[in-house]
Amino acid sequence: MGNTTSCCVSSSPKHRRSNHSRLEPYRPEPELSREDTGCNLQHISDRENIDDLPMEYNPSDHPRASTIFLSKSQTDVLLPNKRVREKRKSLYINHHYPGPLRRKYSSCSTIFLDDSTVSQPNLKYTIKCVALAIYYHIKNRDVDGRMLLDIFDEKLHPLSKSEVPADYDKYDPEQKQIYRFVRTLFSAAQLTAECAIVTLVYLERLLTYAEIDICPANWKRIVLGAILLASKVWDDQAVWNVDYCQILKDITVEDMNELERQFLELLQFNINVPSSVYAKYYFDLRSLAEANNLSFPLEPLSRDKAQKLEAISRLCDKYKDLRKLAKKRSVSADNLMVVRWCPAIIS
Repeated sequence: MGNTTSCCVSSSPKHRRSNHSRLEPYRPEPELSREDTGCNLQHISDRENIDDLPMEYNPSDHPRASTIFLSKSQTDVLLPNKRVREKRKSLYINHHYPGPLRRKYSSCSTIFLDDSTVSQPNLKYTIKCVALAIYYHIKNRDVDGRMLLDIFDEKLHPLSKSEVPADYDKYDPEQKQIYRFVRTLFSAAQLTAECAIVTLVYLERLLTYAEIDICPANWKRIVLGAILLASKVWDDQAVWNVDYCQILKDITVEDMNELERQFLELLQFNINVPSSVYAKYYFDLRSLAEANNLSFPLEPLSRDKAQKLEAISRLCDKYKDLRKLAKKRSVSADNLMVVRWCPAIIS
């Protein structure tokens, strides 16, 4: 039997290190250079940071950079027909339009809302807005003679067996033609509206990275490649390349595979779309629709929809309260290093 007494025992690691004073001090090994290790790979710290690059060069990567299609759509403001359209629009908004008013306004008894949100956009009108953005890309493209890549040239890689006209690269397609092409692919493949927004992000990223322009000779294959890639990245059950061959009867699987491969290489395999960039493109598409009198359909707020909105609002408030409560419960690790008194047995 031994006597029992009490002593001070600390959990600090400083007292433990004194017991190992006989050990040799740690000497770090000299760092080896990349030439010595034989590895010439670029370190992640040496790569260019997206935030350090000028915003105008990467609108599909930086959330604060202005989208290309919105800036191209604003270049027609000084044209005479655009002036007339803007004047009519101003009279229309200010209730001085001579014809019957088609714009709906909310009142105390009726609230009009559209069914399109950033998380669940309206499919039909989102495709219309994307087709309009592609139309402005083609119409207001640069005329400095940028190169035309062979993989996107419709003359070299036709989408149908019908003969391509000799002046296929002379006339710009109309907005309705672009809309029908995109709508056919989305309807046949059963793609979502979010995929249409990601398609536009990839399209502008391709034009920025590859330094090319979309023109009458290549717009179909560029749009097809963007839709193909967006459907695989966004949808959980992606459409296979062979399925697109069932939609476009005259195209081969090998051509689709090569289109996807070169599209990815031109994107430098950067298929990431941050939520902030996605939201920016969504709201810019809404601004484009508003500027071109392509408003989303408004419906009166029903009782069921109001109850759903109220339930979602309560759920968000509850989630915020839980986050605040979890933040208050968290403690610092410094509080764990305290001096404790415990009995010790001396034999």
